[in-house]
Amino acid sequence: METLNMNRKERNRLTIMTGIKSGELTLVQAAGLAGLSYRQVKRVWRRYQDQGDAGLVHRRRGQVSPRRMAPKRRAKILARVEARYPDFGPTLAAEYLSADGLQVDHETLRRWLLAEGKWTVRRRRQQHRQWRERKPCFGAMVQLDGSDHDWFEGRRGRAVLMVLVDDATGEVGAQFFEQETTRASYDSFEGWVRRSGVPQSVYVDRDSIYRCEGVASVADQLAGKEPQTQFGRAMEQLGVELILAHSPQAKGRVERMNGTLQDRLVKALRLEGISDLAAANRYLSQTFLPALNRRFKVKAASPVDVHRAVPRHLDEVLSWEHPRVVQRDWTLACAGCWYQLDRRHESLSLVGRQVTVRTLRSGRVQLVYRGAKLRYRELPGRPDRPPLRSRPVRAVRKTKPAAEHPWRRFGGATGKRFWRQARVRARPPTGPQVATPRTPTEGSLRLGPRRLYPVGDRALTRSPSQPHGDIFS
Repeated sequence: METLNMNRKERNRLTIMTGIKSGELTLVQAAGLAGLSYRQVKRVWRRYQDQGDAGLVHRRRGQVSPRRMAPKRRAKILARVEARYPDFGPTLAAEYLSADGLQVDHETLRRWLLAEGKWTVRRRRQQHRQWRERKPCFGAMVQLDGSDHDWFEGRRGRAVLMVLVDDATGEVGAQFFEQETTRASYDSFEGWVRRSGVPQSVYVDRDSIYRCEGVASVADQLAGKEPQTQFGRAMEQLGVELILAHSPQAKGRVERMNGTLQDRLVKALRLEGISDLAAANRYLSQTFLPALNRRFKVKAASPVDVHRAVPRHLDEVLSWEHPRVVQRDWTLACAGCWYQLDRRHESLSLVGRQVTVRTLRSGRVQLVYRGAKLRYRELPGRPDRPPLRSRPVRAVRKTKPAAEHPWRRFGGATGKRFWRQARVRARPPTGPQVATPRTPTEGSLRLGPRRLYPVGDRALTRSPSQPHGDIFS
């Protein structure tokens, strides 16, 4: 039994032709139902009568397309892909083939590679993310990230590509560095600023270059300031909002661009035979990035460019600043170097005050106090300070109170021996005693609830509520 493959339109026509065959429909009614003219329905009905259900199937089905590329040309394209672009994706390979004079659509090349078993469908498990609309203006946000990769495929060591992507237009800026450091972030950001201006905000990850892990000083805590890295401090001085992403997907535009560059740029560097950073950076700025931006850059929702003008002191802002305290000899130290302030700043009374040591990327050092640059000279080493003079220690002369001193009159400054004897004399006699009334004499005096007991020329006190064994009040 023959099996026929019919699409929806052909199955619909089969139902209509069955109605005509059973006499339930006329040709005029069938033309209205099929959306055909009366003459066309007559031809379809005649073909159905002659060939049956197979007469309703399109007669070009299963035949070779007249627009099909010649087998020799297809073999030539596949051979070129196998020879020069074996690890290229269909889209990228089609672009390079077009430059070689072999024009082919990327979907056609994809089908050929799938049929030859040289390409597989790659599908990743996706996690739900909240979509964020692009910024409306060029310069409203720039996403910055460093991509550590084997960009030269073993022709040299690994390198880092610092990538900047404008959120509104997708315009890309990039530069190669040995490592992802504060210096690399400064240089790549300066390159963007020199070309387009100062953006409103920068979207970065939570790397230690951009996020400070230390504890804020007491002054910053009282002022409500978070601890900053050098890059964060520079962005604050430029008026650029520094936004820290909580995940790589949050700044997905630059992350996806990293993947695109790891595919396209690696192969471009291979074809160009580039194996050093200087040549790679020249190729990036002069050839690769202009072509990439022409192809993938989109139009912003608003034509307004919100970049600000380049500041004159940009090189001073993109630097390293450290506060240091001026010593009594008008010197200060930073990074193992000692600096002597000039005498002309004597009116500022800088001893004990904090001075900012600013190190430019060129290596030049500036000393700044309240925005003003100070004159100084660098010392060859740590200055020798004279030893501290020790003060002579004076002997402490011990003196005893005189016999007529008031302390001795009232029982003071008499020592343990005296008080031990006083306790013995104050003990009541043991055995039966006869209570005899005491009359005040010249040697004793009663003062309220306390009594004065004569002991020689001194008087001891005892409270009536105290036991007889303790004579101290």
